Amino acid sequence: MDIYVSNLSPFVVKEDLNNHFSKYGTVTSANIIIDKFTSRSKGFGFVTMPDDAEAEKAIKELNGSIIDGKTITANQAKPREEGPARSGYNNRW
Repeated sequence: MDIYVSNLSPFVVKEDLNNHFSKYGTVTSANIIIDKFTSRSKGFGFVTMPDDAEAEKAIKELNGSIIDGKTITANQAKPREEGPARSGYNNRW
């Protein structure tokens, strides 16, 4: 199961997520989403746990917990909705 984790401190790294979630079971991956222009954390990330029961327990226990001084939100990740393509340019012309 993929878990969406938000409201992360800019100083949290993937190893921190791995450490917190691995207390509840096997973590196959943990990633922090980085802004490609600033190279800084966007304040959210994803954790993948193969066992759904372990992932649900981790979500229940860690949602609302504090990591690096910030109260995080953890819930099951939902597939990204496809929207209109973005060009990266302002299309006012």
